[in-house]
Amino acid sequence: MKLSEASHPRQEKHPERILQFGTGVLLRGLCDFLIDKANKDGFFKGSAVVVKSMPGGIEVFNEQDNLYTVCVRGVKSGENISKNVVCETISRVLAASTQWEEILKTAENPNMDVVISNTTEVGLKYIKESSEGIPASFPGKLTAWLLRRFKTGLPGVIIIPTELVVDNGDVLKDLILRQIEDQNLSGEFKSWIENETNFCNSLVDRIVPGKPAEDELQEIYKELGYEDHLLTKSEVYALWAIQGNEDVRKRLSFEKADDGIVVAKDITQYRELKLRMLNAPHTLMCGLCFLADFETVKEALNNDIIEKFTSNLMLSELAPAVSPKVDPKVVQRYGREIIDRFRNPYLDHKWHSITFQYTMKIQMRTIPLLTRYYEVFGNVPHYFARGVAAYLLFMKAVKTENGKYYGEHNGENYILNDDQAAWYFEAWKCNDAKELTKKALSNTDFWGMDLCSLDGFEDAVATHLRNMMMIGVKEVISALNVFA
Repeated sequence: MKLSEASHPRQEKHPERILQFGTGVLLRGLCDFLIDKANKDGFFKGSAVVVKSMPGGIEVFNEQDNLYTVCVRGVKSGENISKNVVCETISRVLAASTQWEEILKTAENPNMDVVISNTTEVGLKYIKESSEGIPASFPGKLTAWLLRRFKTGLPGVIIIPTELVVDNGDVLKDLILRQIEDQNLSGEFKSWIENETNFCNSLVDRIVPGKPAEDELQEIYKELGYEDHLLTKSEVYALWAIQGNEDVRKRLSFEKADDGIVVAKDITQYRELKLRMLNAPHTLMCGLCFLADFETVKEALNNDIIEKFTSNLMLSELAPAVSPKVDPKVVQRYGREIIDRFRNPYLDHKWHSITFQYTMKIQMRTIPLLTRYYEVFGNVPHYFARGVAAYLLFMKAVKTENGKYYGEHNGENYILNDDQAAWYFEAWKCNDAKELTKKALSNTDFWGMDLCSLDGFEDAVATHLRNMMMIGVKEVISALNVFA
């Protein structure tokens, strides 16, 4: 039996109040999960229309009547937590490529009050759009949707992007205003955007690795009594921090449902902690651990050498480089908590999945820490340098097939899900650690600066990369006495 309204009738059907861009596990396992809780507790009573860029994958939502299960697993206050929640937040999933007019019609719904997005960091970029046809970019699509709402004479909405970009609400607003200017849209519409539409900076923090491995999945199906092809696992910890005033808080009534939802005037601390102390180490460790033959995060953190390496990276190099606006004691405490979250025995978070858009993640999540570290200490952070060296080695594309690029490890190919894979395919033809390091670190298009200008960093990365190529990544990680 498959999960559906026949097997699991909805507790209550709610009017559509949310437009959501993205169907990924983070939105479904955190934001939609928390809204579902609010609905069931009687605080919000609204469902979400979800926009998917392409039609592929919509069938499974339709087959399950847009229901799915979140399996929450972990430890909280010394207690093992294991619960399964059927989420009822999503009302419809529409494909922008084939159902664009239907998506625009949702703007005419007076109940619509909130827009949520997670299109990854790549989604928050400018693409010149035409006022005709279906916009290519997320900001272009949102501009068209807001324009339809404006022309309908309805009030503005609260827009909450959750992409991991600093001041993501401000960034998205600037992109919308640029679309308005370049498309020669009216001054009245621009004024409506500036004065009636709230763009809220936000931060989401929950490890949601997605569907379990097949053997575990079958065990869960037996426990549940039904199959769910949208099922996902998540950790217990959940945080959705939204920057907004009292009016925003009142309108986002789902805040009352869970302590993990925070609406505050300033979310800098939440953002810096998560971005620099969870995402940055994830990014610096993913290639390193993958090439050291660890498949999952928990597997790696249960290894004494990796655990020590990660602790030193986080607490000795990353923590001191976090914004001075955040109390150092809070940073250290959060860092130790993150290491415990990484060890969560119930989650199988694959390192390879974290390498998605690896180059962009290095740039956005870690380079600010690197430059700050140099400002504070003026020397090379060697754990950091090893993470960058492993990134360069991971990006060694050895073949291309059907427009995709592949690296090779232990005789097997792995896919490079990175917009810069083609660049590395050409750059790595030199097959020389020193030459490749110089080419990559000096690429200002990647990093927004020449990383070779940081005293000693180029030499350190090149040395670590050469050693990884000669003796292996795991062996280089093990050489902790280098830093004594």
